[in-house]
Amino acid sequence: MQIKWERLDGRSGHEVGRALLAQLYKEETGADCPPVLIAPRGKPYFESSNLHFSISHTKKHVFCVLSSHPVGIDAEEKDRKVHLQLADKILSPSEQARYEAAPDKSQALLRLWVLKEAAVKLTGEGLCGYPNHTNFSPDDPRIQEIDGCYVAVLKENDYAL
Repeated sequence: MQIKWERLDGRSGHEVGRALLAQLYKEETGADCPPVLIAPRGKPYFESSNLHFSISHTKKHVFCVLSSHPVGIDAEEKDRKVHLQLADKILSPSEQARYEAAPDKSQALLRLWVLKEAAVKLTGEGLCGYPNHTNFSPDDPRIQEIDGCYVAVLKENDYAL
C-alpha cells in the first residue's frame, strides 16, 4: 500500500488527486493509469486493474492511497471547526462514550469522523444518513497526522460493518 499527498496551492482537489493517482499507479506498475469508472453509489474504481485506490481532499491538501486490496482514505484539517452537536447524530453509543471521555472533544470528533468517512469509502456504501453504526475510537492507530491533517486509512479485512 502506498500513500502520497500534496498541498493544493490553488489547484483543484480533483486535479491534484488524479495526478497523485497517476503517479502512484506508474510507480507501482510502470504503466499509465487506466480509466476510472464510478460505481452506482459513487465509489471510483479502475476499469481494468486489480489495484484499488481512494482519494480524499481538504481545503489545503489531497491524499491518495493505492493498494492491492480495497481501501478507503479520509482526511480533515486539524484546525477545522466542527459543530459538537453533530456527535449526538453520528456517533454510536460506544463512540459517544469514548468521545465524552476525550479531553478535547473537537479533536476527538474530527478523528472519529475521518475513520467513518474512510470506512464508507472502503465499502463503497456511501455516506447515507448518519453513520452511527460503527465502533471506532478517537485514539485509533490507523489515524496518522500529516502536515496538519488527520488522515485515516482503512483496508479490507481491517474493518467490518
